[in-house]
Amino acid sequence: MKYFIKTFGCQQNVADSERIEAAFRARGMTKARSYKTADYIIINTCMVRQSAENRVYGLVNNLAKFKSRPERRDVRRPRSRRIKIIVTGCMVGLALRDKTGKYLKRLREKMPFVDEFMPIEEVGFDYPQLRQDKVSAWVPISNGCNNFCAYCVVPFSRGCEVSRPFADIIKECQQLKLKGYQTVTLLGQNVNSYGADIILNRKKAAGGASEEKRKPVYVKHLGRYRIPTLFSYLLERVAKMGFEKVDFISSNPWDFSDELIDVIARNNNITRTIHLPIQSGDDNVLKRMNRWYKRDEYLNLVANLKLKIKNLKLTTDIIVGFCGETEKEFKNTVNLCRKVNFEKAYVSIYSPRPMTAATKVFNDNVPFLIKKKRWQIIENLINQPHFSNANKR
Repeated sequence: MKYFIKTFGCQQNVADSERIEAAFRARGMTKARSYKTADYIIINTCMVRQSAENRVYGLVNNLAKFKSRPERRDVRRPRSRRIKIIVTGCMVGLALRDKTGKYLKRLREKMPFVDEFMPIEEVGFDYPQLRQDKVSAWVPISNGCNNFCAYCVVPFSRGCEVSRPFADIIKECQQLKLKGYQTVTLLGQNVNSYGADIILNRKKAAGGASEEKRKPVYVKHLGRYRIPTLFSYLLERVAKMGFEKVDFISSNPWDFSDELIDVIARNNNITRTIHLPIQSGDDNVLKRMNRWYKRDEYLNLVANLKLKIKNLKLTTDIIVGFCGETEKEFKNTVNLCRKVNFEKAYVSIYSPRPMTAATKVFNDNVPFLIKKKRWQIIENLINQPHFSNANKR
C-alpha cells in the first residue's frame, strides 16, 4: 500500500504533514512518487483565503478520474484501483467546529469523491515527524489561536490555543541536535503566548519541567500586565543547545515582551530576521481588524527591537482592501512601510472567511480592482523595490 500527501498552506501545515506521513509509515505503507500510483491520497488543506479553498476543490475533483482508472498490472485482465481520498487540515477543522453542520455539508457537496474528512487532531505526536530535510526542522510548540482577529479563520479552523508540554518540546529539540540538525524553527500561530494555558492550568499540565513552574513573564497590554507567557524561557533553552540557528514563526506585536527581546539579543544563534505582522498601518483599520495595538505602538516596538538587536531584519504580513479601507487609510499603511523598511512582506488581498467577525459585521465593499492596485503598490514598494525606484525617477 502506498500513500501520497499534498500540502497546502503555511509551515504549520507542513509540520502537520510530516506527522501524517509518520503515522502512515507506522501502518506499514510506503510513499508513492505521485498521486497516480498511490492507494491513499491525503490532502492537507488551507483556507486562509478563498483561493486556497478553490485549489483544494479543483485538485480533489481532478483526482476523481483516478478512482476508477483500470490498473495495468495485467493488460489482459485490468482491474479498477480502489483509491482512497482523505482530506484533512484547516478546512476539516472548521467543519468540525461549525455546530450547524453547514460547512461540512458544503464540503461534501463540492467534493463528493472524498472518502474521509480526517481531523488533524487524530494525528498526534505518538511518532516522530518524518522530516525530509536533514538539516532544518520544524518544531510545533502550540496549535490554535485565542486572538480572534476579525478577518482570520484560524481560531475556528484550529481552535483555541493549546501549548505542547515544555518538556516534550525540549526533548524533541535535544533529539534533533543529536541527529545533526543545524536549524530548528519553533512554530505556532502566535509563539509569543506559548504557555499561557499551561500557566492557567498548572495542576493539569503535563510535563513537569522546571521552566513550566517558573514565574511567568507578563506582557503589558491595555494598561495592565495581563498576558502570561513562557516563550522567552523556551526560546533560550533551545538556543543554549548549540544549534547554528534557532528561528520562530509567528509573533504578534501586542505580546512581544521586553524579556523576549533580551533573550534574542544575548543569543547570537537566534534569528535576526523576525516576522512581525502589521496587517495595516492605520489605527482605524487595525481597530476594525480587532488587532490589539496601534500604529505608534508597533513603531515603538520596532524601534526597541532595532535598538537592542544588531543586524535586525523585519518581515511582515499585510492585508489590503479590508472592509471599508479608504484611500487615506491605505496611504497610512504605505507610509508605515517606508518608515520600517521591511525586508519582505507577505501581501494578501482581503477575502471574506466563514464564521469570522468581519464576515458577520462588515461589508466587503472595496472593489477588487482597487484591492489589486493596492496589492501591487505594496508589492512593488517592499518585495520589488526597483519598481518603486523607477517610478520615483
